[in-house]
Amino acid sequence: MASEYHRGEMDISEQVATFNLFNGLTKWGSLALASLLTLLVLWFCTSAGFIGGFATALVVTVLGVIVLREKPEAAH
Repeated sequence: MASEYHRGEMDISEQVATFNLFNGLTKWGSLALASLLTLLVLWFCTSAGFIGGFATALVVTVLGVIVLREKPEAAH
């Protein structure tokens, strides 16, 4: 039975898809939480108010999207 195993022959497309989904949800979820926390902290804990908190959260979101978006693969 042990001789039937051949290293590297298993289809791993589902594992790769799950890994990519988990990484994507972690990445974009973290950005959403960071923006929300920025908004709420500046809104309720400082004198910046809603407008200041919203503007700062918008800047964090835009910069996060620019940094975290998918980069094109390099052609080899």
